Amino acid sequence: MQALQGITVVTLEHAIAAPFATRQLADLGARVIKIERPGVGDFARGYDQRVRGMASHFVWTNRSKESLTLDVKHPLAAQVLERLVLEKADVLVQNLAPGAAARLGLGYEALAAKKPGIIVCDISGYGADGPYRDKKAYDLLIQSEAGFVSVTGTPDEPCKAGPSIADIAAGMYAYTNILAALMTRAQTGRGRHIDISMLESLAEWTSYPLYYAFEGAPPPPRTGAAHATIYPYGPFPTGADGGSVMLGLQNEREWAGFCEHVLRQPALATDARFDGNARRVAARDALRAIIVEAFAPLSAPQVVERLEAARIANARVNTMHEVWAHPQLQARGRWREVGSPVGPLPALLPPGSADGDARMDPVPALGEHTDAILGELGLDAEAIRTLRAAAAL
Repeated sequence: MQALQGITVVTLEHAIAAPFATRQLADLGARVIKIERPGVGDFARGYDQRVRGMASHFVWTNRSKESLTLDVKHPLAAQVLERLVLEKADVLVQNLAPGAAARLGLGYEALAAKKPGIIVCDISGYGADGPYRDKKAYDLLIQSEAGFVSVTGTPDEPCKAGPSIADIAAGMYAYTNILAALMTRAQTGRGRHIDISMLESLAEWTSYPLYYAFEGAPPPPRTGAAHATIYPYGPFPTGADGGSVMLGLQNEREWAGFCEHVLRQPALATDARFDGNARRVAARDALRAIIVEAFAPLSAPQVVERLEAARIANARVNTMHEVWAHPQLQARGRWREVGSPVGPLPALLPPGSADGDARMDPVPALGEHTDAILGELGLDAEAIRTLRAAAAL
């Protein structure tokens, strides 16, 4: 039995934060009913066409869900949605515009008065109150507001993270808070209102540079792919093949081993310029020149061989194509197939799950489950046709 088998989640979601959270719930066996706009659906369906005509973001965040089309502003559809939530839902998740769910009668207070065990999770950019409540919030904008962009990039130019990290942070906090609320409800019978802010989620993830800049201290500098406050830790070129190796040191034992076995300059280990991480960071330009000179006659595989022999952490800078074929993912059997409207697609098992633990069901077509879900609510074919004729579905 999967952990959330028997739990039903109704979600009014779009883009990434809420869909990412509810996909994690679906992975654990929850039934997730996704409400989508008739004819259009979640606008993330149209972000691109990179997965055989489907959007990469949508394929990533929406497997194992059921798609029900409803025009939630239509009075007839609003009645259906309220019935669905009150009769079926353990959890309601939404990331509509602030206040929109409450205007639909789907705020926590209104629902809890009728169904005390309901768990309502609202996800927004800035939270349910405060001066930024109604400010539009997209991932890049939250990366900027949370200070993430200010410490990411090169000395000359700040950069965003490649993946939508603010959405992912909010989605994961929504997921974990919902799990905690389900555990509490099992003991008390009471539901809970969960208010997740993208800003608060990413600010939590950015707390190391926040504390580094405590009480007006200078923040960590932007250092590209290198670590801002540990050195050497980052990419270094190899001269014999024009390659690059990513490496990282964490302590003085590793520093001594790096000097002796990788650089083959053991005296550097006690050089006063580099004796301790803080000194190495302060003298990073001089130390980088020494490392680059030592790597100049070597190829990337030769440097990696030395690093491995010295037990120094290292990694390849893989492309997306190389990650698809990553030997560790292959060896651990982490790839599966899920169905979709365009046929079987590869999908990673969720982290932590073993074979058979995770639900890996298809990515839904728009409105694929509408008639079946309405049938569960007791609507017959004629009633469904009437709703469709009224453009409520």
